[in-house]
Amino acid sequence: MTLADLLLFAIPAVFLTGLSKGGFGGALGGIAVPLLALATSPMQAVAVMLPILCLADVVGLKAYWGKWDIANLRVMLPGALIGIVIGSLTFELLNEKLIGLLIGLIAIAFVLLGLLRSDPAPRPLRPGRGLALSSVAGFTSFVAHAGGPPVMMHLLPQQLDKLRYVATINLFFLLTNAMKLIPYTWLGQFSRENLLLSLMLAPIVPLGVWTGLWLQSRINHTWFYRIARLGMLLAGLQLIWKNL
Repeated sequence: MTLADLLLFAIPAVFLTGLSKGGFGGALGGIAVPLLALATSPMQAVAVMLPILCLADVVGLKAYWGKWDIANLRVMLPGALIGIVIGSLTFELLNEKLIGLLIGLIAIAFVLLGLLRSDPAPRPLRPGRGLALSSVAGFTSFVAHAGGPPVMMHLLPQQLDKLRYVATINLFFLLTNAMKLIPYTWLGQFSRENLLLSLMLAPIVPLGVWTGLWLQSRINHTWFYRIARLGMLLAGLQLIWKNL
């Protein structure tokens, strides 16, 4: 990786990851892997980002401790495990570009359908839908760290309080990313080169998380969800652009 690649792609990718984890519930993090992949191979980008994601999850945990939605997590975590197991068993058979393209299309469709809804009232938790979407999130998170859109499709219609929303997503991905460490190690993703690059980029993570926390406390509920949906739209567009 050249110095230009580091400054233009790698550092912004890690900063956006921390920013997203700290204040926007993963809404802006979907562009991190595609951005880093502009500086490295896609597979290396995925491997390098997993330790970064784990670190960002841990750094942001204290600010949202105990504020998560237990009812949603009881539905979402089993789904994530199902998706991770499927991803692990089919890893060498996966078409990464097709998966990225489909997730991008789904994310954009969800945002557009949200704009067309005439009834903005919050919707209740739907366990079956939540389990299915969380399984998709576990699978796509395993393949390309692109689990944000399916999780947002499950949580955004409920219009949770923004602190509860961010806390729920952060704990969900903290546990999901931790579960991914075992199969990633088993599949040989953590080479010495990848781990050294993760270590070199790690100091950027707290800066991004703290910036996200600062911004989140200064944005009201309505604008928070507008930004979250905008982040989801951008992530979807980025995934489509990257995988066409």
